[in-house]
Amino acid sequence: MEIELIVGNDMHPQEVAEFAVAAEQAGVRTLWNSNINNGYDPFMALVPAAQATSRIRLGPLAVSPYEMHPLKLGYALATLNELSNGRAQIGLGGGGAMALVIRNDNSEGSLDFTKMRIVRGVREAAEIIYRITSGGFWPAYEGEIFTINRPFNTTFVKAPRPQIISCSMGPQMLRMGGRIADGLQVGDVVADRVPEIMGEIEAGLARREYPADDFRIGNFWAWHIKEDREKSLHEARRKLFSRAELLPPYIGLDHLLEPGEAQIVKDNFRNFMMADITGTGEIKDVPPALVQKLIDNICSAGGLEDIDREIVRFKQMEQAGITDLAIRVFDDPFDALQIISERVLPHFR
Repeated sequence: MEIELIVGNDMHPQEVAEFAVAAEQAGVRTLWNSNINNGYDPFMALVPAAQATSRIRLGPLAVSPYEMHPLKLGYALATLNELSNGRAQIGLGGGGAMALVIRNDNSEGSLDFTKMRIVRGVREAAEIIYRITSGGFWPAYEGEIFTINRPFNTTFVKAPRPQIISCSMGPQMLRMGGRIADGLQVGDVVADRVPEIMGEIEAGLARREYPADDFRIGNFWAWHIKEDREKSLHEARRKLFSRAELLPPYIGLDHLLEPGEAQIVKDNFRNFMMADITGTGEIKDVPPALVQKLIDNICSAGGLEDIDREIVRFKQMEQAGITDLAIRVFDDPFDALQIISERVLPHFR
């Protein structure tokens, strides 16, 4: 299993470049730059990293065609790929943090995913991005969701085509990713649930029209471990709201929790968000024991003495079929990189 790292888009692009250099020296496969609101554009922020490194792969994560037309996504990715000599990739999903903050005209003021045909939209986006980043001259594209009214020219593309990684969680998205993408990334999936995920992916792989060379299966995983255990747990409480297994439609809650516990999480999801917005790490109306149960199950948190436990967990993921563990670091990212470099990477070489 390869180790990848994910940083937030609050890092200055030059700092991202410095981090990429250190990660490359440590043997990290990929550096992902988060695509969320209130930060630097992830494509542009990776340009200095592309110029400062030579081996590590680079890409934005996760990007939705419902926030940026696939034509623009394709040209942005192709540009980053040319600048990195073929080391770019993209985490392509239907939702993602940026898409979730875009308002539309429904009563809740948020994206209505039931009307957006997510699976079809991501598939068409992948097809368009594939054409653009492969180079050449392409005819107009008329899909059910996206349209390009004129032929498009990508003869400037010289580098090997970048990888398109489908960010998938639900069964249909998992099958679609296995069928058309170069790889797939799930989020915060515990080892016991990986076989279920793998079954859906394999169903998609069986329907591919072309070979899946080196198909990657990644798992986004939050890392909070620090020398200061209490600081680690505070960070973990703040960031629980963004764990994929807790996000609506609560894909993993029934697997992780008893029915009554899962209902408490659903009823108080806003309080999970407020713990980060306020910076307090306090999740109101949710029992501390339940909060700790979530932390123990869907992220890595604690002191340095807990790292051996996490290595066992990561090995179980590897044995279940995960090829890439994409570790999201938060506060003090360079400290986290040093710990991961010294205490985690040696177990996966």
